[in-house]
Amino acid sequence: MMDKKIALAITGASGAIYARLLIESLLELKSQWTELAIVMSKNARTVWETELGSKDYANYPVHYYDKYDFNAPFASGSARFTDMLIVPCSMGTLGRIAGGISDDLVTRAADVMLKERRNLILGVRETPYNLIHIRNMEAVTLAGGIICPMTPSYYSQPLTIEQVAMTVVNRLIDLIGLDQQTYRWGSGS
Repeated sequence: MMDKKIALAITGASGAIYARLLIESLLELKSQWTELAIVMSKNARTVWETELGSKDYANYPVHYYDKYDFNAPFASGSARFTDMLIVPCSMGTLGRIAGGISDDLVTRAADVMLKERRNLILGVRETPYNLIHIRNMEAVTLAGGIICPMTPSYYSQPLTIEQVAMTVVNRLIDLIGLDQQTYRWGSGS
C-alpha cells in the first residue's frame, strides 16, 4: 500500500477559511498521512490576510513550496503523491487545468495527478457559474478529477461560521479517504 502523501494548493479565490480549517484538520489527522506539502499563491496570501485578518498561514508546521518551484516533489508522478486538493480553487486555475496548461506548480501538479490517475479534488469557489466554468468543470471531471463546490450543508445545524465551513472541509477529508469524527446523515449524531 502506498503511503498517503497530500499536496494542498491554495489559490486566490475567496474562501481562505476553508484552507485554514483544512490545514488544521489535516494536522489533527497526521497519523493517517506521511507527507503534507502546500503551495500558496501570492493572491491566496492576500485573500487570507483580508478575510481572516492574519498571516497565520506562515505558522503551520508544514513545508511550503513556491508557486513556480517545478522541483517540488509533487510536480512529478514519480514522487507518488496520492492526493491533491486545490482549496479554494479559482476559476482561472480551473480553466488552466481543464485546458492542460501547466504554467505553474499548481497546474503542473494537477496535471500529474490526472495523468497518474490519482485523486485530484478542486474546491471551486465562485457563484454563479457561467458556461465556461461549467464546461471547464466537465473537462476536469471527464479527465478524472473531482469538482467539490464549496457549498456547505446544514443537516448538522451549524451555529458558527467555522462550523458551517467545516461541513465542506469534512467532505473534502472524506474525499481523500481519511477517517474522521464528523456528522453523518442518518447516524443520529
